[in-house]
Amino acid sequence: MNYYGEYVTRLIEQFGKLPGIGGRSAQRLAFYVLNMPKENALALAQSITDARERVKYCSHCCNLTDTDPCPICSSSKRNKNQIMVVESPRDMAAYEKTNDFRGVYHVLHGLISPMDGIAPEDIRIRELLDRINGDTEEVILATSSTIEGDTTAMYIARLIGLRAENVRVSRIAKGVPVGGELEYVDQVTLAQAFKSRLDMNIGKDSDNEDN
Repeated sequence: MNYYGEYVTRLIEQFGKLPGIGGRSAQRLAFYVLNMPKENALALAQSITDARERVKYCSHCCNLTDTDPCPICSSSKRNKNQIMVVESPRDMAAYEKTNDFRGVYHVLHGLISPMDGIAPEDIRIRELLDRINGDTEEVILATSSTIEGDTTAMYIARLIGLRAENVRVSRIAKGVPVGGELEYVDQVTLAQAFKSRLDMNIGKDSDNEDN
Protein backbone atom coordinates (compact mmCIF):
# COMPACT_ATOMS: atom_id res chain seq x y z
CA MET A 1 0.00 0.00 0.00
CA ASN A 2 1.17 3.50 -0.84
CA TYR A 3 1.10 5.26 2.54
CA TYR A 4 2.82 8.52 1.61
CA GLY A 5 1.78 9.41 -1.92
CA GLU A 6 3.68 9.11 -5.17
CA TYR A 7 6.50 11.59 -4.61
CA VAL A 8 7.47 10.54 -1.10
CA THR A 9 7.30 6.88 -2.09
CA ARG A 10 9.57 7.51 -5.07
CA LEU A 11 12.03 9.37 -2.85
CA ILE A 12 12.11 6.47 -0.38
CA GLU A 13 12.61 4.00 -3.22
CA GLN A 14 15.57 5.98 -4.57
CA PHE A 15 17.28 6.13 -1.19
CA GLY A 16 16.61 2.41 -0.80
CA LYS A 17 18.72 1.74 -3.90
CA LEU A 18 21.84 3.06 -2.16
CA PRO A 19 24.25 0.40 -0.82
CA GLY A 20 23.75 -0.45 2.83
CA ILE A 21 20.43 1.41 3.05
CA GLY A 22 17.43 -0.68 4.12
CA GLY A 23 13.76 0.22 4.09
CA ARG A 24 13.72 2.01 7.45
CA SER A 25 16.90 3.94 6.74
CA ALA A 26 15.49 4.97 3.36
CA GLN A 27 12.38 6.33 5.07
CA ARG A 28 14.44 8.26 7.63
CA LEU A 29 16.57 9.82 4.89
CA ALA A 30 13.52 10.75 2.84
CA PHE A 31 11.77 12.40 5.78
CA TYR A 32 14.98 14.17 6.76
CA VAL A 33 15.28 15.68 3.28
CA LEU A 34 11.62 16.68 3.28
CA ASN A 35 12.10 18.50 6.60
CA MET A 36 15.23 20.32 5.49
CA PRO A 37 15.01 24.02 4.61
CA LYS A 38 14.12 24.29 0.94
CA GLU A 39 17.43 25.92 0.00
CA ASN A 40 19.38 23.07 1.64
CA ALA A 41 17.36 20.43 -0.16
CA LEU A 42 17.87 22.19 -3.49
CA ALA A 43 21.61 22.51 -2.79
CA LEU A 44 21.78 18.76 -2.10
CA ALA A 45 19.96 17.97 -5.32
CA GLN A 46 22.20 20.32 -7.29
CA SER A 47 25.34 18.79 -5.77
CA ILE A 48 24.21 15.34 -6.88
CA THR A 49 23.45 16.60 -10.39
CA ASP A 50 26.75 18.48 -10.69
CA ALA A 51 28.80 15.53 -9.45
CA ARG A 52 27.06 13.11 -11.81
CA GLU A 53 27.52 15.38 -14.83
CA ARG A 54 31.01 16.75 -14.21
CA VAL A 55 32.99 14.08 -12.35
CA LYS A 56 34.99 11.75 -14.60
CA TYR A 57 38.01 9.47 -14.50
CA CYS A 58 41.46 11.02 -14.63
CA SER A 59 43.07 9.94 -17.90
CA HIS A 60 46.32 9.22 -16.01
CA CYS A 61 45.44 7.56 -12.71
CA CYS A 62 41.72 6.72 -13.16
CA ASN A 63 40.81 8.58 -9.96
CA LEU A 64 37.52 10.46 -9.83
CA THR A 65 38.03 14.12 -10.68
CA ASP A 66 36.37 17.16 -12.21
CA THR A 67 39.62 18.23 -13.91
CA ASP A 68 41.79 16.17 -16.23
CA PRO A 69 44.45 15.35 -15.25
CA CYS A 70 43.53 15.34 -11.58
CA PRO A 71 45.30 17.70 -9.11
CA ILE A 72 47.72 14.99 -7.95
CA CYS A 73 48.78 13.90 -11.45
CA SER A 74 49.17 17.51 -12.60
CA SER A 75 51.22 18.59 -9.57
CA SER A 76 54.88 19.37 -10.27
CA LYS A 77 55.69 18.40 -6.68
CA ARG A 78 54.79 14.72 -7.13
CA ASN A 79 57.25 12.01 -8.16
CA LYS A 80 55.69 10.66 -11.36
CA ASN A 81 58.12 7.72 -11.40
CA GLN A 82 56.64 6.14 -8.26
CA ILE A 83 53.11 4.77 -8.59
CA MET A 84 50.97 3.48 -5.73
CA VAL A 85 48.19 1.12 -6.82
CA VAL A 86 45.01 1.23 -4.73
CA GLU A 87 41.59 -0.34 -5.01
CA SER A 88 39.38 2.74 -4.71
CA PRO A 89 39.43 6.54 -4.45
CA ARG A 90 38.72 6.11 -0.72
CA ASP A 91 41.98 4.18 -0.29
CA MET A 92 43.86 6.89 -2.16
CA ALA A 93 42.39 9.52 0.16
CA ALA A 94 43.41 7.45 3.20
CA TYR A 95 47.04 7.40 2.06
CA GLU A 96 47.03 11.09 1.19
CA LYS A 97 46.08 11.88 4.78
CA THR A 98 49.34 10.29 6.00
CA ASN A 99 51.41 12.91 4.10
CA ASP A 100 54.15 10.28 3.67
CA PHE A 101 53.72 9.37 0.02
CA ARG A 102 54.80 11.93 -2.58
CA GLY A 103 54.42 9.84 -5.72
CA VAL A 104 51.28 9.39 -7.82
CA TYR A 105 48.46 6.86 -7.67
CA HIS A 106 46.61 4.41 -9.85
CA VAL A 107 43.04 3.50 -8.89
CA LEU A 108 41.87 0.04 -9.95
CA HIS A 109 38.19 0.52 -9.07
CA GLY A 110 37.89 -3.02 -7.81
CA LEU A 111 39.82 -6.22 -7.14
CA ILE A 112 40.03 -9.51 -9.00
CA SER A 113 37.34 -11.77 -7.54
CA PRO A 114 36.26 -14.84 -9.57
CA MET A 115 33.56 -15.60 -6.98
CA ASP A 116 31.95 -12.23 -7.76
CA GLY A 117 32.56 -12.50 -11.49
CA ILE A 118 35.25 -9.78 -11.50
CA ALA A 119 38.05 -10.64 -13.92
CA PRO A 120 41.33 -8.75 -14.51
CA GLU A 121 39.85 -7.01 -17.55
CA ASP A 122 37.01 -5.63 -15.41
CA ILE A 123 39.32 -3.34 -13.41
CA ARG A 124 41.91 -0.76 -14.46
CA ILE A 125 44.95 -3.03 -14.83
CA ARG A 126 45.52 -2.37 -18.53
CA GLU A 127 45.59 1.38 -17.88
CA LEU A 128 48.25 0.79 -15.19
CA LEU A 129 50.46 -1.22 -17.54
CA ASP A 130 50.13 1.50 -20.19
CA ARG A 131 51.51 4.04 -17.69
CA ILE A 132 54.67 2.10 -16.93
CA ASN A 133 57.61 3.24 -19.04
CA GLY A 134 61.37 3.58 -18.95
CA ASP A 135 61.18 6.32 -16.32
CA THR A 136 59.06 4.32 -13.87
CA GLU A 137 61.11 3.40 -10.81
CA GLU A 138 58.64 1.65 -8.52
CA VAL A 139 55.07 0.35 -8.43
CA ILE A 140 53.72 -0.01 -4.89
CA LEU A 141 50.82 -2.45 -4.59
CA ALA A 142 48.63 -1.10 -1.80
CA THR A 143 45.61 -3.34 -2.13
CA SER A 144 43.81 -4.62 0.96
CA SER A 145 45.10 -7.59 2.96
CA THR A 146 42.26 -9.83 1.78
CA ILE A 147 42.26 -12.84 -0.52
CA GLU A 148 41.07 -10.60 -3.35
CA GLY A 149 43.65 -7.94 -2.54
CA ASP A 150 46.52 -10.43 -2.39
CA THR A 151 45.38 -12.14 -5.60
CA THR A 152 45.23 -8.83 -7.43
CA ALA A 153 48.65 -7.77 -6.14
CA MET A 154 50.28 -11.05 -7.22
CA TYR A 155 48.65 -10.87 -10.64
CA ILE A 156 49.83 -7.31 -11.26
CA ALA A 157 53.31 -8.05 -9.93
CA ARG A 158 53.70 -10.93 -12.36
CA LEU A 159 52.53 -8.86 -15.33
CA ILE A 160 54.92 -6.04 -14.50
CA GLY A 161 57.75 -8.53 -14.00
CA LEU A 162 57.19 -9.94 -17.47
CA ARG A 163 56.95 -6.54 -19.16
CA ALA A 164 59.27 -4.27 -17.19
CA GLU A 165 62.00 -6.20 -15.40
CA ASN A 166 63.82 -3.06 -14.21
CA VAL A 167 60.82 -1.65 -12.34
CA ARG A 168 60.75 -2.33 -8.61
CA VAL A 169 57.44 -3.86 -7.52
CA SER A 170 56.66 -3.70 -3.80
CA ARG A 171 53.76 -4.55 -1.49
CA ILE A 172 52.67 -2.67 1.62
CA ALA A 173 53.85 -4.61 4.63
CA LYS A 174 53.25 -4.96 8.36
CA GLY A 175 50.64 -2.95 10.14
CA VAL A 176 47.64 -3.65 7.92
CA PRO A 177 45.54 -6.41 9.54
CA VAL A 178 44.77 -9.53 7.54
CA GLY A 179 41.33 -9.15 6.01
CA GLY A 180 41.40 -5.40 6.64
CA GLU A 181 40.29 -2.74 4.17
CA LEU A 182 42.59 0.24 3.83
CA GLU A 183 39.98 2.97 4.16
CA TYR A 184 39.33 1.86 7.77
CA VAL A 185 42.98 1.64 8.85
CA ASP A 186 44.42 4.53 10.87
CA GLN A 187 46.96 6.89 9.31
CA VAL A 188 49.91 5.85 11.49
CA THR A 189 49.41 2.18 10.55
CA LEU A 190 49.14 3.04 6.85
CA ALA A 191 52.32 5.10 7.01
CA GLN A 192 54.18 2.22 8.67
CA ALA A 193 52.89 -0.23 6.07
CA PHE A 194 54.17 2.06 3.32
CA LYS A 195 57.61 2.52 4.88
CA SER A 196 58.02 -1.23 5.49
CA ARG A 197 56.90 -2.35 2.04
CA LEU A 198 58.39 -5.55 0.59
CA ASP A 199 59.73 -6.29 -2.89
CA MET A 200 57.50 -8.36 -5.18
CA ASN A 201 59.63 -8.67 -8.33
CA ILE A 202 58.49 -12.20 -9.10
CA GLY A 203 58.26 -12.28 -12.89
CA LYS A 204 61.92 -12.67 -13.79
CA ASP A 205 62.88 -14.84 -10.80
CA SER A 206 59.94 -17.18 -11.32
CA ASP A 207 60.83 -17.67 -14.96
CA ASN A 208 64.40 -18.60 -14.04
CA GLU A 209 63.24 -21.15 -11.48
CA ASP A 210 61.07 -22.87 -14.07
CA ASN A 211 64.01 -23.30 -16.47
